[in-house]
Amino acid sequence: MITEYKSLLPADFAENSKVWIYQSSRLFNMQEALQLEELLNNFTASWQAHGAAVKGFATIFFGRFIILMADESATEVSGCSTDSSVRLIKQIEQQYGVSLFDRQMLAFIIKDKMEILPLNQISYAIENGFINGDSIYMNNLVQTKHELLENWMIPVKKSWLASKFLKSVSPL
Repeated sequence: MITEYKSLLPADFAENSKVWIYQSSRLFNMQEALQLEELLNNFTASWQAHGAAVKGFATIFFGRFIILMADESATEVSGCSTDSSVRLIKQIEQQYGVSLFDRQMLAFIIKDKMEILPLNQISYAIENGFINGDSIYMNNLVQTKHELLENWMIPVKKSWLASKFLKSVSPL
């Protein structure tokens, strides 16, 4: 699985640009992805905060993750502009029959493939060797462009999962 995504992010956005990651409950097919790219581009082209244009970026990575970014160096994102982005994501959920707000489903790269595991099965997956401390975890909790670049794809042992799950398992 090709995991290069950093070069696809806009270089002219500040490191502290706000980031939201929405993980889909399923892969989008090619036709859906193309439609979504157009929808996302139209949204960011007209995204506003109190009448001022928001410098926005949106894309789909790995056919499953919608990345939304706002560079606040010119215009700060307000509650209303954040609400408009959430409405867009809810519209996508309805239109494509996916869940994009389920934080109980976690993504990992295992044997060069993206795998989604429910949070309540993580202990089982670790105990049975499906994932370990070196498995790559998609940390969808990142909040800035810098964090997206440095802390989105991280080993489980460097994530919040380590303190919750790895301590109960024999050393990896």
